Amino acid sequence: MLAQAGLGSRRSCEELIAAGRVTVNGARATLGRRVVPGADLVRVDGELVPTATDLVHLALHKPVDVVTAMTADGRRCVGDLVADLAPGLHHVGRLDADSEGLLLLTNDGPLSHRLTHPSWEVPKRYLVELDGVLPRSLGRTMRAGVELEDGPARVDSWALVDAAAGRSLVEVVIHEGRNRIVRRMFEATGHPVRRLVRTAIGPIRLGELKPGRHRRLSSAEVRALYAAVDL
Repeated sequence: MLAQAGLGSRRSCEELIAAGRVTVNGARATLGRRVVPGADLVRVDGELVPTATDLVHLALHKPVDVVTAMTADGRRCVGDLVADLAPGLHHVGRLDADSEGLLLLTNDGPLSHRLTHPSWEVPKRYLVELDGVLPRSLGRTMRAGVELEDGPARVDSWALVDAAAGRSLVEVVIHEGRNRIVRRMFEATGHPVRRLVRTAIGPIRLGELKPGRHRRLSSAEVRALYAAVDL
């Protein structure tokens, strides 16, 4: 089971067990111990190893003008891009129709719940394209906090990536999940967003994934998500 979960070869997994780094249901594992996938809790160095064989974890590059929904009357939606891949598949969080970038989809209920619950503060990274040259004070303002109609919001980090030809490209990280939060923050400071791309959710990166395409997360990526929300 450890080898199938991507922890290494059977030999290297045996070495993990012999070193006492593997537990099953809280007790130190022994070589040859049988486990029931999806029922027994297996951890390596304290981190949970997903064992259920029917779990699916996907990264999707949501294109612009695609609605974040599994069904949408008359409109192209995320469900159209991943139809029939797995029972119970759902999107984790949202991206508005005008935005693009990384969206996670899964049928892993406990993981999905923690990734979207505000108490876990999972960071999300965005590239934001804006018109014109930005004032130097804007980064300080966004980090300090911007007052919105549903309460103040701030970015965790801010970096100017590029400024040329009458436009600016900024990278921001924010852990909030309120509706259109990044767009609303920039609009509140007088800088409407031209383009918004989410490039990362926690440890998962969009990378070179093309719009409309998806990929299965690796075992290491799934374990990293579990660790990020303390599962």
